Amino acid sequence: PGRPAAGRLRRGGKAAANGFKRYYKGGIAGEVYGTIVVMGALAAGAHGGQIRSGELAGIVAGTAIVLWIAHVYAHSLAETISRGRRLDRAEVVSVARREIAMLLAAVPPVGALLLGALGILEDSTAGWLAMGFGLATLAVAGFQYATVERLGFLASALTIAINLALGLVIVGLKAGLGH
Repeated sequence: PGRPAAGRLRRGGKAAANGFKRYYKGGIAGEVYGTIVVMGALAAGAHGGQIRSGELAGIVAGTAIVLWIAHVYAHSLAETISRGRRLDRAEVVSVARREIAMLLAAVPPVGALLLGALGILEDSTAGWLAMGFGLATLAVAGFQYATVERLGFLASALTIAINLALGLVIVGLKAGLGH
């Protein structure tokens, strides 16, 4: 009230950026890491092109779950050592929540693969759609980072391009492995 609309918008933009910072304090790392792990599992699991979507969904989901548990365990150990005492249940749950973005990164690709397993999509289409979800996630993470850092257009485009390039290397590996 009493402020010009532009001032309110600018302040709202700052608030949105601060909200991203709070939420993604550790989450964006998990989102990007989880996406790369998922895309790597897709590429490796699709080797030779003989695997079916349902099997690949199991490989991808299993890989994401195991690595998430490993991250929760490793971070819990690190916090135990840094605090000089064993973590209580609430603190371990807090670590698990902080690392959940890594696990959630697997949901869209696994969903695409399950569409293949149900016969709604061809196995190959489901695999490529799963990779597409990974690329989209990396692009969004780049955009989120650029927003939080208030990067200009060129720096934002470069950030998104770097994230996509990493994903495209994995897509190239998938294509090169014959699927």
